Amino acid sequence: MPMNFPIALTWLRIAIIPFFVGIFYIPTDWVSVPVRDTVAAVAFIVAAVTDWLDGWLARRWNQTSSFGAFLDPVADKLMVCAALLILLNLGRVDVAIALIIIGREITISALREWMAKIGASGSVAVHWLGKFKTAAQMVAIPCLLYWRPIAGVSTRWVGSILIVVAAILTVWSMCYYLNRAWPKIRDKTNGSL
Repeated sequence: MPMNFPIALTWLRIAIIPFFVGIFYIPTDWVSVPVRDTVAAVAFIVAAVTDWLDGWLARRWNQTSSFGAFLDPVADKLMVCAALLILLNLGRVDVAIALIIIGREITISALREWMAKIGASGSVAVHWLGKFKTAAQMVAIPCLLYWRPIAGVSTRWVGSILIVVAAILTVWSMCYYLNRAWPKIRDKTNGSL
């Protein structure tokens, strides 16, 4: 297993997940809900920043690796899924939204694995739709975790709107990836689907 600073940042993101989830198991008579929510939002933001930073550093320092390319999206998906499950438990996100986003992540991960096995990974390369979906999620989730106004702006409202936008982009991007992969799937299965 290769180890460099970008991969260490990815491992840090994975290590944040138990801390992030554990915050919500601390009794509220030990830590107030506003403090808990603030710490959780900050932990998610740190994870999101390390996501951007590890990719940027890996490219800039020419330290990209197949292991890093595997681990990075796994870390992202674990963090987003953990956050969505927490938000679902808190009643701050609808079950349909969580199911759409988590279901898409599983579906596209499986599709990318299958496309790699048949030598067609380029057909499901990252697209701008996926990037916009990720950006909407990465702003919506800390807003929904924080759940209180900042400078008179309701993070509850901003997060609720952006998570719906993220869900719409999630479905749109999944359809895009499936449509791009379909000819390869059809060719490899000789039309037997």
